[in-house]
Amino acid sequence: MIGVGRYRRRVPELIAPTVRLHTAWLEARDDWGSGVHEDGFGLRPSDEVDSSDGFAAWVARLTEESDPTKPLDAGRVHCTYRWIVEGDQVLGGIALRHGLDDFLLRVGGHIGYGIRPSARRRGLATWALGRMLDEARTLGMNRVLITCEVNNTASGRTIERQGGVLEDIRDTELGTVRRYWVEL
Repeated sequence: MIGVGRYRRRVPELIAPTVRLHTAWLEARDDWGSGVHEDGFGLRPSDEVDSSDGFAAWVARLTEESDPTKPLDAGRVHCTYRWIVEGDQVLGGIALRHGLDDFLLRVGGHIGYGIRPSARRRGLATWALGRMLDEARTLGMNRVLITCEVNNTASGRTIERQGGVLEDIRDTELGTVRRYWVEL
């Protein structure tokens, strides 16, 4: 916390997914709205996250996918997942994929992120993206592909603030996306 007395304020952190924040994560998901995809969390349609056991299984999968020494199922790449938190509140998620398969090269890129609606317009995405680019450097990556939906101007500005250079705009199986490269 920053400050003294009643004027203390919490600062955001990037943390590894944890079962400790199950209720807080569900509150963040509800802020997005039912059925809306939350970028940066690695959530698959088959993941059941409402129950404690299901949530724990999902967090365990994310932890395993983050470990570059663990073998993954065919068609998967290692990925570092982080949650953007402030105190015990989950504000968003960000994921750094350690490599690109054909789909990620066309559509998804190396990094995906999302900020819950009630926490937007605070610079959290720019801050978190900067931290994950540092992580990419630590992993020895030379450049990173980041994509966003063509109409998501806020995300485009976020990527550009972190050095993203627009390569092109493409129609993909998930819609039209902007593709940016960040040289590390």
